[in-house]
Amino acid sequence: MAVLLKSRQEIAHLREAGRLVAQTYEVLRPHVVPGVTTGELDKIAEGYIRSKGGIPVYKGYGARPGHNGQPGVPPFPATICVAINDVICHGIPSNKQKLKEGDIIGIDIGALYNGWVGDSCVSFGVGKLDEQSQRLLDVTYRCLELGIEQARAGNHLGDIGAAIQTYAEANGFSVVRDLVGHGVGHSLHEDPNVPHFGRPGNGLKIRQGMVFTIEPMINIGRPETRLLPDRWTICTADGSRSAQFEHTLAITDGAPELLTLP
Repeated sequence: MAVLLKSRQEIAHLREAGRLVAQTYEVLRPHVVPGVTTGELDKIAEGYIRSKGGIPVYKGYGARPGHNGQPGVPPFPATICVAINDVICHGIPSNKQKLKEGDIIGIDIGALYNGWVGDSCVSFGVGKLDEQSQRLLDVTYRCLELGIEQARAGNHLGDIGAAIQTYAEANGFSVVRDLVGHGVGHSLHEDPNVPHFGRPGNGLKIRQGMVFTIEPMINIGRPETRLLPDRWTICTADGSRSAQFEHTLAITDGAPELLTLP
């Protein structure tokens, strides 16, 4: 594992990219209402990112050829990933898919700005939520906060995962294990991988200068996942609802610095 430590100047560039992502959420927020299509949200996000000199980093990302009889993965076609209700992540926006009252939607945004990547995810409630869905959002956000608290030089990645797993399971929810946080820099995905489950004191030791995401995906039901035929959209295997929140952060000599704030 080759973890690229970032200098203060490089972290400043990453902060600019992260701020653009955070501002994009503020532009989107009033549009996350019943009746809007996910395609419309995608268009708004792309227009804003490009108007500020950024490039949507997800658009065209991830194409892979097939092998061993398995189909390949097409390039991701949109600016944002959308995750409605039982979708965990990587859902593709559509001009036919309308938000409905009571939905929850995770919107994942990545932007390249001056050669550096910002990456974040926010889950929104659409209109009035049922009690269980609101609790899912609240617990998932708290999982992110608890993970961030453990992201300090000298701790281990397992400390982050353990804090998230303990809180989620204590509240009757499960943690998705097939998907992890990741390092961020010039590329969207760098080392290290950051699991959202684990044991305290296990895993890679956290060092000053690391930059990575923490992005717990929490399910009402079981943690297992299934991949849809589009080769991108990942859903809960049991059809239960899922939520996600994500920040990119930099490890300092004290508390971590959140880079994806407006």
